[in-house]
Amino acid sequence: MDGMRVRRTAWASAGLLLAVAVGCTGGGDEGAPEATPASAPATTEKPRATSSPTPSPADPVSLPALMRREHTGSGLRLGAVLNRTSAYTRYAVTYEANGLTVSGIMNIPGGEGPFPALVLAHGYIDPDDYFSGQGMPREQDRLARSGYVVLHTDYRNHARSDKDPDNDVNLRLGYTEDVIGAALALRDSGHPEIDGDRLGLFGRSMGGGIVYNTLVVAPGLFDAAVAYAPVSARPQENIDHFQRPDGDPLVAEIEEKHGTPEEDPDFWRGVSPLTYADRVSEPLLIQHGTADDTCPLAWSREVSATFEEAGKDVELRTIAGEGHTFGPRWAAEMDVTEAFFQRHLR
Repeated sequence: MDGMRVRRTAWASAGLLLAVAVGCTGGGDEGAPEATPASAPATTEKPRATSSPTPSPADPVSLPALMRREHTGSGLRLGAVLNRTSAYTRYAVTYEANGLTVSGIMNIPGGEGPFPALVLAHGYIDPDDYFSGQGMPREQDRLARSGYVVLHTDYRNHARSDKDPDNDVNLRLGYTEDVIGAALALRDSGHPEIDGDRLGLFGRSMGGGIVYNTLVVAPGLFDAAVAYAPVSARPQENIDHFQRPDGDPLVAEIEEKHGTPEEDPDFWRGVSPLTYADRVSEPLLIQHGTADDTCPLAWSREVSATFEEAGKDVELRTIAGEGHTFGPRWAAEMDVTEAFFQRHLR
């Protein structure tokens, strides 16, 4: 199954967790000053890259369980026109992902298609404050102007999407299911403007963790992926870095249900995409600023090293002096991002 291209059909091996129980802050306001969270604890354990590291049957909250699940994505519906520019039209959209309705926005370029499509996975924003399409406005605009259909998913529990009451305690697995569903819905849409055979994935911050998870759960679903200032690929590091210092009561719920890494190391290995690096088939570009005080650069270095060791096509670009949201070098790094997608999607 690994690396197999699946065209316009329900994907039979997809799904998974978002490697973070709370994700990086700052994803909702690209220009906002960044808060400095507590330092991430040192990690000495090295995950094992193997396609079957956990016994069968798999824990239902695990990557192997989600790999085995038959995922669906369909019913992409264009709703109200939110904006028209000289380059593209912006729509409110919904689609179905594993039985849930998920909302989002879509920018469709003007001119003659079909156009390659990108799914955008935004960073953490409190769902109570989130509005549809929030999180990556600069990227949405620029990529549509460059000739890409841009589908920015809101995720479940956000905006007009359906609710999933177990999502938080289950490490927000559902967000990655929503991204996989978005890709399947694009393939199945029937809209002549969308080329469902040319798909890219672009995630920032928490969305970067979704990128990693999608690549190991659904290899071959996308043609290429970019992770931009991503979170850790180890869920326990994200919990320790973002939630525990703030006294988030969700931490106790998670550990009561799933145990701590010391109590149940197999569970925590089973929810890290590092454990399944050998499944990745798409080229991956990681962009991370050296001055990022929200998501430590060391997290991206570990992912890059682990994927390289597994023989995967991964490139880590470290951007001198850039923080979590990217400022002075944003345009230049978007040039790099576009060139990367141009090579693999055009």
